[in-house]
Amino acid sequence: MPKVTFVAHDGTTTIADEPDGVSVMRAGQNAGLAGIVAECGGSMMCATCHVYVREPWAAQLPAMTATEDEMLSMTTSERKATSRLSCQIVLSAAIDGITVELPETQI
Repeated sequence: MPKVTFVAHDGTTTIADEPDGVSVMRAGQNAGLAGIVAECGGSMMCATCHVYVREPWAAQLPAMTATEDEMLSMTTSERKATSRLSCQIVLSAAIDGITVELPETQI
């Protein structure tokens, strides 16, 4: 099962193991992280699952869609070059070990 490491704004880390096909958003929710609000449940309508993807993982992800790009313009915390919506990152062996940082706030 792929692993994802979440780094909270205060530096606390949480590692989650989830099956292939589970979104990083869902992995964070399953781990009980308060830093992923996901008000829309993963339908890419709220931007409250915003994360910063660390390199080298950011470069390995598929390009974001125009809709994801538009939603990221509505984030509460600063948008960075590695900003993504965690609902759009699907875990697989190809990104096993991905690390994402949680912004200071989602709402």
